[in-house]
Amino acid sequence: MGETRIRVLVADESRAQRMMLALQLSRWGYEVLEAATGPEALALAVDADVILSGWVLPGMDGPDLCRAFRALGRDRYGYFVLLTSRTGKEDVAGGLDCGADDFLAKPIGAGELRARLRAGERILGMQAELLAKNRALRGLYDAVDRDLAEARRLQESLVPERVFRFDGVEVSLLMRPSGHVGGDLVGCLRLTPDLVALYAIDVSGHGVAAAMMTARLAGMLSPHAPDRNVALRDGVPLPPEEVAAVLNRMMLREMRVDQYFTMVFAHLRLSTGELRLVQAGHPHPVVMHATGFVSRIGAGGFPVGLVETAEYPAVSLRLAAGDRVVIPSDGITECPCADGDLGEAGMVRMLRGKRGLAGTALHRALLQDLAAEAGGDDLPDDVSAVIVDYRGGSMPRTPASMALSPSLPSR
Repeated sequence: MGETRIRVLVADESRAQRMMLALQLSRWGYEVLEAATGPEALALAVDADVILSGWVLPGMDGPDLCRAFRALGRDRYGYFVLLTSRTGKEDVAGGLDCGADDFLAKPIGAGELRARLRAGERILGMQAELLAKNRALRGLYDAVDRDLAEARRLQESLVPERVFRFDGVEVSLLMRPSGHVGGDLVGCLRLTPDLVALYAIDVSGHGVAAAMMTARLAGMLSPHAPDRNVALRDGVPLPPEEVAAVLNRMMLREMRVDQYFTMVFAHLRLSTGELRLVQAGHPHPVVMHATGFVSRIGAGGFPVGLVETAEYPAVSLRLAAGDRVVIPSDGITECPCADGDLGEAGMVRMLRGKRGLAGTALHRALLQDLAAEAGGDDLPDDVSAVIVDYRGGSMPRTPASMALSPSLPSR
């Protein structure tokens, strides 16, 4: 308790008993408060460190006083001792049940009282030390929360634009971490005037380590550093299967980390609707055809960074006007609902009623539906998706000098 004097409250209906105890306690260096009734004692107990209370008190007996004292909600502990001539087992059990720390039988011996007070001081000292450490931890947690909030803002800046419009094509990117930071990354990257790269990545694990890996991968796919972009070689776009193979080698030979990630990496030719992609352990992309038919695409495959000899075969298809491609993360397909996980079929049902929505309006509607399925906004996993609405492309007249620049976002 340091140099601060310990404040002891003596509550007893006997004035003589109070005076005798107060005199002894003052000699030992304690600051003493006195109360003759239960309500008076409760009012003074707010500032007391130790309470010595008789069992019988006018207006409120000792056990009731103890219960009321414990219910005060103080930020520090108070040591409560019942003074009583009742020594039966049932009395002792009842007193401890009300929250008392100790008993002293009347008449009270000075040596025993001194020993009990010293035991109380040790408990109060440990409690004060624990409170100080808890305050320090709260300060540390607050600092960590602030850093994580800033990390989330920085991670969201990895996908600064969420909607891209080309001639006859709209690409929208949905990304919402489940906590402060997450391991999902989605992107749209213009490689040539007629070729766009799309990618959806989910790094294993959660938290800071996963977020750091997504930031590193975002740098490897950045439109602002074409000489270091893994989607290009000497300025020429690499096929999706080669991009996956390059990333797999880098993860295993250069980064040498315990993480891996799932991925869908695709090329979309704007003028023809040709879509070529690789699927590396990521949930299957689906095509919601304008005819109403839904098809799953992809070849499964190993995640990136697990097997050095893994191969990533590409699949191709041609989109027709009115087709919508959805590349989801498992945060969508594995979203919990009343019957288990939402699943691919549940996601398709969710999307069928939103054909008229696009861009951020579609994102909001999807997140609202997922929250309704999960029973709250606190979704258990990161939610991300790449959504492509193909309305019948035409060869864009974008100058070649704009290759590898992000298309102009919608306003």
